[in-house]
Amino acid sequence: MTKRLEEILNLAPSDKTEEPSITPEEAKALIEENHDVLAEVNQAIDKIDIALPTVHDLDTADAELDELAQLARDKFEDMVDLGMNVEPRFSGVILQTASTLLGHAITAKTAKIDKKLRMVQLQLQKARLEHQMKKDAGKEDETPIEGEGVIVDRNDLLKQILAKQAK
Repeated sequence: MTKRLEEILNLAPSDKTEEPSITPEEAKALIEENHDVLAEVNQAIDKIDIALPTVHDLDTADAELDELAQLARDKFEDMVDLGMNVEPRFSGVILQTASTLLGHAITAKTAKIDKKLRMVQLQLQKARLEHQMKKDAGKEDETPIEGEGVIVDRNDLLKQILAKQAK
């Protein structure tokens, strides 16, 4: 940003000549400190992985919620039929009860969906953490890649691509 823009927009002057305040030794110490933290996190993840298989009846809970939702819907339909076949003065309470049953069916389905979304979120967090750990581990083993470079103009490159596609 130029001085003129700073004056026009009434901004504080920017200092682009600022040196980084961290020394290489401090950076190495910080990296080593992070490796220890990552190792601790990795151990915690391993403990969680070991503990997860001991969680029982996850599929049974889904089946039970489906069963409860279906039962509530069936009883809702029965109550609506009953409410339509009784005297109007009694039908209000019956239809209100039917509405409550339908609310229970919706709550059961919502709980099932929320549980699945939480499981997906945990899996994504785990995958992201594993990816980050692999990425961080790859930085310390990073060796230069040796290769060859060839200068080619656009037309030659297009000819090579078309020749490979024709094969």
